[in-house]
Amino acid sequence: MSSLLPASASLPDPEQALPGHDRPMPVPAGHFVNGHPLQAPFPAGLQQVIFGLGCFWGAERVFWQTEGVYTTAVGYAAGHTPNPTYREVCSGMTGHSEVVRVVFDPAVVSFDALLKLFWESHNPTQGMRQGNDVGTQYRSGIYVYTDDQRRAAEVSRGDYQQELDRAGHSAITTEILDAPVFYYAEEYHQQYLAKNPGGYCGLGGTGITCPSSAF
Repeated sequence: MSSLLPASASLPDPEQALPGHDRPMPVPAGHFVNGHPLQAPFPAGLQQVIFGLGCFWGAERVFWQTEGVYTTAVGYAAGHTPNPTYREVCSGMTGHSEVVRVVFDPAVVSFDALLKLFWESHNPTQGMRQGNDVGTQYRSGIYVYTDDQRRAAEVSRGDYQQELDRAGHSAITTEILDAPVFYYAEEYHQQYLAKNPGGYCGLGGTGITCPSSAF
């Protein structure tokens, strides 16, 4: 999914960022694949995490296909501009990354298992790009909701870096931050590859397995 406007290699300062919009994006009532709600409240006992791993179309499909994932939604996060549009995010002047919010049942799929899927589904060493998709919105990130999630994410990053080092890869550039505000993307982006099975997916991993010892 290439940018509509020239890609940016650096994040804007808050005062440089686009002003955004007062109104949030309309959100579909249900997930196109499983019918579950895309917005809270969610059933008791479920947990959330936000992942950025390149183009959010393919990233979302990776997670909605995973047993134990209750619902997914794509959106924008970790930037400055409130309620941005896709075109604004692609300009590089919002600071946001394309992300997928994953709501999951930890009794069925562990957070560590989701981390393993995250690391193996993209190349986390590429900085402001993912494959042929270039721009700050394609950076790698894990945005956590609890201290336990942060600790697990940091341990897994260190363990995966060791495996990448052995294979001659560069340093991981993935940011691990407390979960910022999640802004929903436009309706047509939600579950895009279920609606358009032949659509673009630029995700590609390194081929290096994330060690199970990290979990």
